[in-house]
Amino acid sequence: MQIDLSRALGAYAAIMTVACGWLLLSASSSNGITRFKEIDVERINVREPDGTLRMTISNHARIPGIIIGQHEYAHPNRPEAGMIFYNNEGAENGGLVFDGAMVDGQPTNGGSLTFDRYHQDQTVQMTSIESGAERFAGIFVNDRPDEPMDFSRAQAILAMPDGPQKKAAATDAHFAGTQRLFLGRASDKSSDLILRDGQGKKRLVLSVAEDGKSQIQFLDQNEKVTRTVEP
Repeated sequence: MQIDLSRALGAYAAIMTVACGWLLLSASSSNGITRFKEIDVERINVREPDGTLRMTISNHARIPGIIIGQHEYAHPNRPEAGMIFYNNEGAENGGLVFDGAMVDGQPTNGGSLTFDRYHQDQTVQMTSIESGAERFAGIFVNDRPDEPMDFSRAQAILAMPDGPQKKAAATDAHFAGTQRLFLGRASDKSSDLILRDGQGKKRLVLSVAEDGKSQIQFLDQNEKVTRTVEP
């Protein structure tokens, strides 16, 4: 018996179309919501109806770089998995990331929730970092430049050796930030509230040490303690 190849392919296409349609209809309810009890996925993109990206949920291998102005730049130091947030224009404006592993026999762990300035880096950060015996956790508030960061220069600047030239290049690319507040548990096991001026200099420190010793320090523009108040 001879088989008409064109008719066979047509019949196959029709059967597959009907099967796919049945699967889609059976998986979806009338309100357009598809329900799953469990899924395995490497990345989820949440978008507006017009396609604008608003959030990604991703493993480390597929976590995006820095997306600004519809362009994705390679991130210079994003080793974590997590969620990245995007503003109404689809530009990155914060995220929730985390990682951790045994490194050289020492436990390491990190988690960070951040919110950014427009086309800039984080202004608010809640973080917990562990590296062997070194641990700290707290909230940071930072000042950032008014100009947008030049992300195209990030990789080259980070590859430069530490020193005045690297600092000048980072400032010129508007990467520089100034920490204004830290509230949390420091690496020396004290609980601290540290307030800084616009130049990043410590001006007021409230501290309670691990042994319970507490004090308030006032500092001048050179971070020299001018007064200490103790119980």
